[in-house]
Amino acid sequence: MSNLDMIHAAAERLKGHVRRTPLLSSPFLDEIAGRRVLLKPECLQHTGSFKFRGGWSALSALDPDVRARGVIAFSSGNHAQGVALAARRHGTSAVIVMPSDAPKMKIDNTRALGAEVVLFDRATDDRDVIGDRLSAERNLTLIKPFDEPLVIAGQGTTGLEIAEQAAEEGLTSGDVLVPCGGGGLTSGIALALEAHAPDMQVRPIEPEEFDDVARSLKSGKIERNDRLSGSLCDAIITPACGDLTFPIMKRLCGAGIVVTEEEALRAVALAFSRLKIVVEPGGAVALAAALFHGNQIKGDAVIVVASGGNIDADVFRKALEPHSE
Repeated sequence: MSNLDMIHAAAERLKGHVRRTPLLSSPFLDEIAGRRVLLKPECLQHTGSFKFRGGWSALSALDPDVRARGVIAFSSGNHAQGVALAARRHGTSAVIVMPSDAPKMKIDNTRALGAEVVLFDRATDDRDVIGDRLSAERNLTLIKPFDEPLVIAGQGTTGLEIAEQAAEEGLTSGDVLVPCGGGGLTSGIALALEAHAPDMQVRPIEPEEFDDVARSLKSGKIERNDRLSGSLCDAIITPACGDLTFPIMKRLCGAGIVVTEEEALRAVALAFSRLKIVVEPGGAVALAAALFHGNQIKGDAVIVVASGGNIDADVFRKALEPHSE
């Protein structure tokens, strides 16, 4: 189980390898939200998402002999790129099992980082079965996308930075909105804030029709999504949250907030026009929640994580054309 000591240890291993992303703000966004909005752009992280943190944390902790045999991961694209770059920088190989409907840019980028990409049908194939088979056949170490203590610890370093940066801004309480798929980033940040900013509460944010975490927090048990494809928020679509991440979220997180795909696209456009950053729809759901669901948020200020920016050009155009605020 990931804990605070593991997060601090991950932070030491990540020093000099990971970017300390800033907190950004815009008076225009504050006006829409009706409160101060501070956005942490993990879209500016290496490989364009927070996932590099978990990838580096996991690979850097492996025994060198084990690491040298290579690693395997399954991902719709952001974890894929994070693990691929971490593997390349450690001088080892990576096999990435990716859904065939993942954004082309994510597939191309993963290959460009030196990984072998194995495609599967998200609707009919079981990525866990494929990953288990390949790892057994080739003696590879599986780096899970979220339900892995070392990965959760790496993502938790985002929370350490949020606590420090919020204090610098004079903010010690309020909601921290986090795009949530399997819950690795959400639970990691929640563990870090529990120790370093206990008056801040993490809120998982999801797209409508893929709100398994919000439903799980409500019911008290892990709920699953009925379908696993068909959303522009592909970066945060998973079958269900993890056996490790859910108990952490259940203990520490506030209620989930669900946004529409249209709201996520509008947030993509506003992040570009007002903050000059590129965020993918799945990475923009927390900003969408802050801007368009303020009645569900408490406090005079809110911290928002923009978790990734790996967006295909056609989707980016779709976001910008009708939303040229």
